[in-house]
Amino acid sequence: MAIFEPVVRESTPSIIAGKLRTAIGRGQIPAGSQLVETELARELGVSRGPLREAMQRLTQEGLLISIRNRGIFVITMTEEEVQDMYVARTAVERAAAELILQKDGGKDIAAQLSRVVKAMKKAADKADLDAMSEADMEYHSTLVAAAESPRLSRMHNTLLTETRMCLTALEQRYPDPHTRVGEHQAIADALAKDDQDLVGKLLIRHMDDALDRLTGSGSADAATA
Repeated sequence: MAIFEPVVRESTPSIIAGKLRTAIGRGQIPAGSQLVETELARELGVSRGPLREAMQRLTQEGLLISIRNRGIFVITMTEEEVQDMYVARTAVERAAAELILQKDGGKDIAAQLSRVVKAMKKAADKADLDAMSEADMEYHSTLVAAAESPRLSRMHNTLLTETRMCLTALEQRYPDPHTRVGEHQAIADALAKDDQDLVGKLLIRHMDDALDRLTGSGSADAATA
């Protein structure tokens, strides 16, 4: 009887897709940019076959768009698409939180999230917006990963890449970056109390606040008052 399961190695297209996803999220490949196979293959040091497969994956995820007779481009998100993205993020993160609390894992994940919040506060104290963004993404990734749902995690990875594309604009709409710190800590505290209703309400408020600031609807001040 076999003792060990085979070691699963990440495929080359998966690695390439991850690199492209990160570059898109960080704005290194800006929205609306065309992806040129020959240039990317040379820069990544890969053949065009796995690169094409990686780009196909990102096209299926909705991060890239293929335009006939023109090529493949990074999406440009409209206001309606940003709104839809936040609706989806809210649903995924609330589902993740519910799974965590069903497994009585609220206190453990709250401790992990609070450590990330401390990193956010340090970044806020230094007005280091890049570090703030990284900690922000780590916080939400940690939350969803703790649910141990591969499907939620896959959906969330794409949504976070789209979120990263909005973060530069979002950061400029927070006069005091410590506001974001407080919102994240409140969610962690609610998880520690195993208060599912409060976690859900705080996640909705957190997402609505970010969306209000991005779209300029004017209700963000009320949401954080």
